[in-house]
Amino acid sequence: MREEVKKEGIEWIKAVGIGLILVVFIRAFFFSNYVVEGESMRPTLEDGNKLIVNKLGYQIGDFNRFDVIVFHANEEEDYVKRIIGLPGDEIEYKNDQLIINGKKVNEPYLDKYRKQHLAIRLTEDFTLTVPKEKLFVLGDNRLKSYDSRQFGFISIDQVVGKVNLRYWPIDHMDMSF
Repeated sequence: MREEVKKEGIEWIKAVGIGLILVVFIRAFFFSNYVVEGESMRPTLEDGNKLIVNKLGYQIGDFNRFDVIVFHANEEEDYVKRIIGLPGDEIEYKNDQLIINGKKVNEPYLDKYRKQHLAIRLTEDFTLTVPKEKLFVLGDNRLKSYDSRQFGFISIDQVVGKVNLRYWPIDHMDMSF
């Protein structure tokens, strides 16, 4: 009887150990947590929101326009922003209208913010071309975002991953940004 209890205890320790190794492996290579700091992505994301970041898709180089991503801004900080321009894109803002490769593009994620600031233009006019291996990113809070307009393009290598889920606060849980 004592020997059976000992064997069962060892099996439980092995199972828990393997489970912990799997959790660490999955977290290190596939998913990560991120806490939003600041107001640059308001109203889409608020200061203190907790996010799950999918690292896997971006290991392969799967970038999509308007994805919300987390990237290494420098050695100490990561930022969360929205991809506006992909490599080779011609980006233009004219009279608060986004134009990509000569075509007007709607930004429905800015609708709520536009209603709050009816008389103010959110994005100043500019024209640029996104270089190879680079991305052009903006915060949704265009009036108060530190983004590619100030620090320039980001390298694809800086991207940590795509934001897949806001899980905190629980009443604002969301998977679409």
